[in-house]
Amino acid sequence: MLDRLLPTRHGRRRAGLTLSAAAMLAFAGVAVAPQATAATSATVTVNAAMSRGTIPAAGHGVNTAVYDGNMNSAAIPGLYRDAGFTAVRYPGGSYGDIYHWQTHTADGGFIAPNTGFDTFMGTVRSAGAQAVIIANYGTGTAQEAAGWVRQANVTRGYGIKLWEIGNEVYGNGHYGAQWEQDNHADKGPRAYATNAVSYISAMKAVDPTIKVGVVLTTPGNWPDGIVGSGDSADWNHTVMSVVQGQADFVIVHWYPGAGSAADSLTKMSQISGMMSTLRSLINQFAGSRASSIGVAVTEMNPSFQLNSATAALFAADSAFTWFENGAMNLDWWNTHNGTSTSPGTNEDGTPDYHDEGILSSAGTGEPAVNTPFPPYYGLSMVGRAGAPGDTLVQASSSTALLATHAIRTPTGLNVLLVNKDPANSTTVSLAYSGFTPTGTVSVTQWQKGATSISSTTQASATSITVPPYSITVLKSGGGTGGGDTTAPSAPTGLAASGTTSTSTNLSWTASTDNVGVAGYDILRAPGASGGTFAVVGTSTTTSFANTGLTASTTYRYQVRARDAAGNVSAVSNTAQVTTSAGGSTGGPCTAVPTVQSQWSTGYVIQPVTVTNTGTATITSWTVTITLPAGHALTGSWNATVTTSGQTVTAKSVAHNGTLAPGASTTSFGFQGSRPDGNTALPSAYTCTTP
Repeated sequence: MLDRLLPTRHGRRRAGLTLSAAAMLAFAGVAVAPQATAATSATVTVNAAMSRGTIPAAGHGVNTAVYDGNMNSAAIPGLYRDAGFTAVRYPGGSYGDIYHWQTHTADGGFIAPNTGFDTFMGTVRSAGAQAVIIANYGTGTAQEAAGWVRQANVTRGYGIKLWEIGNEVYGNGHYGAQWEQDNHADKGPRAYATNAVSYISAMKAVDPTIKVGVVLTTPGNWPDGIVGSGDSADWNHTVMSVVQGQADFVIVHWYPGAGSAADSLTKMSQISGMMSTLRSLINQFAGSRASSIGVAVTEMNPSFQLNSATAALFAADSAFTWFENGAMNLDWWNTHNGTSTSPGTNEDGTPDYHDEGILSSAGTGEPAVNTPFPPYYGLSMVGRAGAPGDTLVQASSSTALLATHAIRTPTGLNVLLVNKDPANSTTVSLAYSGFTPTGTVSVTQWQKGATSISSTTQASATSITVPPYSITVLKSGGGTGGGDTTAPSAPTGLAASGTTSTSTNLSWTASTDNVGVAGYDILRAPGASGGTFAVVGTSTTTSFANTGLTASTTYRYQVRARDAAGNVSAVSNTAQVTTSAGGSTGGPCTAVPTVQSQWSTGYVIQPVTVTNTGTATITSWTVTITLPAGHALTGSWNATVTTSGQTVTAKSVAHNGTLAPGASTTSFGFQGSRPDGNTALPSAYTCTTP
């Protein structure tokens, strides 16, 4: 995010502007008139034996910035602690690419008093959080970044683990738009990646225990999929092809925007597709380190009615959706971020201060400094629902207007309920598998219009009525109900069938258990040997279809069983498969597509592998593809692509047109959109040569 006090996504810096207002206004809360609401109903089902990962150590974070004169005020550590924040990012978005830590200056930017690095670290440590640091790529050097690591971890002993190389570097003008400062002569992705490798080497030479991340574009968001002038591929493929497995994590920012409050609360559906695309990209380039490379979302907010109750609900639901899909760090933008226009009213009736901060900066018409806005409460409910190391477990709701997430803790189980219905309360019936609630249930709740989070208790964990536009956490003690410590037997007879170029079907003989098997974890490793087995899916039956595979590639699979108490069996035998070449022939070459990722409204096909199947050298090739009705091409790379109706024509470019005989290959990729709910994919890949 740009470091600015403007609500627009790509605003400008405003040098010399402090966040403290001369006048402190008393908080004027929204008057919520009493009104009768209808009660709808919903059913929530929790399977405590089906793990969806764990809450990461530095997962629940927020941004702060050196232009913020209130960033280290006395109230901040307590506000951070109360929200449960475990990470704070510094020195602030685009300021990361102009900030020099030694001199505490920013090229062309404003630095507020009392915002230096050591002062910031005092706030972070007092809050019990970790720092996430942006090393200056735009106007800095690898040596400057290494010096900061030395100052932080050797001289000061802060033990900072997470370091980024630059902010939104792709916004440096290479693709036309420019908001990020970048003084490098070459602003393309290959130059960034090459320099990033130098940063990683220099920084880890000082402290080899740190984790360093590289900047990627967010899948499906500009400029993802665009091939810049002089490049052979888009930003993400170019960066990862150079960095490969040398980074410890990749970085994206998520500002989905929306057309309405209701639309904003559906954006969580994007997350699984984005994570699938990023994991596929990492797997493609990072080799044996792929499974250990994380994904950090170091800036996020809905980019829609930011001071609203809607944003609070978005915060709670999206955070746990990211965690369940494997994100290692989420940092909300921003702690304070000021206003630029007079206040108004959001669609949901809450005040609109046009402010991306979670705390007031006492700007135009705002309440007193550090007054929490609704998103602060939404993020605080994230902290109350779970802590680092807690296990995310499977939970589902019978209605889209009630989101739910469940978390196993050392003392019991927490269920997060987000009622997205703005008009109606919802009576929720909860059913548990693999967990038996006992004792009094703690109920923590925030609802629209509230200026605090309430706490109460109730007798039952199986039913509750939640208000409209509210976030509720039920905390239950209890356990498996039987003290079961016996693991299921290992599955046997694992076999694969129906293997194609992009999928395979697995089946096995059921495990047995003294109480009962709750489900199975499916593990996969790359290649015929070596590589690490990682969970790629779960099943409650004795079969599983693994899709999104790469053509002509070998994989190994194992399966393990879980019971209702969370006991895990030994792994099954190993089944090995090699996907077929696939594709269509239209001359002395073939084109083989691989579905890298897909979601309800789009997909990425990468790579489309072009192979010379003839006996003579190919100097150019053309691949034609048929898009289903209603689909549209939204991006491409490594080919010159045109469309006519539903026919896509991809022609080779200078660097990949020549293929020697004997099965020489190259590839290209593209991204498409489709109507929501249309699951069709492009077909009829035909390769021809002149």
